[in-house]
Amino acid sequence: MRGTPFLVRLIYGGYRRPKFPTPGVDIAGRIEAVGRDVTDFKPGDEVLADLSEHGFGGFVEYVCVPATALVSKPATVPFEAAAAAPTSAVAALQALRDAGGLQAGEHVLINGASGGVGTFAVQIAKHLGAEVTGVCSTAKMELVRSIGADHVIDYTETDVTTAGVEYDLILDTAGSHSMSAYRRALTPTGRYVMVGGPTERFLRALILGPVLSMPGNRKFGGFNLTVNRDDLAFVTELLESGDLTPVMDRRYELREVPEAIRYVEDGRAKGTVVITSEETI
Repeated sequence: MRGTPFLVRLIYGGYRRPKFPTPGVDIAGRIEAVGRDVTDFKPGDEVLADLSEHGFGGFVEYVCVPATALVSKPATVPFEAAAAAPTSAVAALQALRDAGGLQAGEHVLINGASGGVGTFAVQIAKHLGAEVTGVCSTAKMELVRSIGADHVIDYTETDVTTAGVEYDLILDTAGSHSMSAYRRALTPTGRYVMVGGPTERFLRALILGPVLSMPGNRKFGGFNLTVNRDDLAFVTELLESGDLTPVMDRRYELREVPEAIRYVEDGRAKGTVVITSEETI
């Protein structure tokens, strides 16, 4: 969002200024109007979407969205819950299932289990039949337990890379250790997937992951979200069934977006932060 380190400007566009001036990716609301060729939706329908491939721009009262990006919101799912889920929940799903190849019965470590992607990853991993260990700070341990983690580790007390426990899959949303350090905590056929963390370390994972994967059967790599309507619909079904519950830390009004961004940037948020607009909800 700030364009730092400079390399991210080459990835997301905007050499001198942001390519997409209005931020905001996840949205949920009611349809105000539809184009003449739209047949799947009508005014008044409740929907959600991920705008990351459609110019961003979610921090507004009204947004124009391609119909192909929308998924119907179940009546039983509140707007705030629907708005909290698209990017983070789909990222957790794809990182665990696709990039990580998670199988039922495997033991997965989720580093950064109290964050936006992490809280969804804990719940989705449990839904997929895994044994889950979450890593977070002391203050957030009860939260991670409450969403289904089988084990919770306080990173201020324990270094998971030297604790002597091996995991089939490590999902890293914090980037607090190097990939070579995580090698010690993987089974001989274990996989490491980096979802978030410092940009420099994330880019290093994309570049060095294949190199570290070469000796032996362990696999290392970064992760890139693929916007996928089917996966968003699957996540929405989990929301409707109650198998997935967004952890929402704070709610801000539209005029408070700068304050909300600062709060998330400071690393204080537990789960997600939601922006509300009375015009739509």
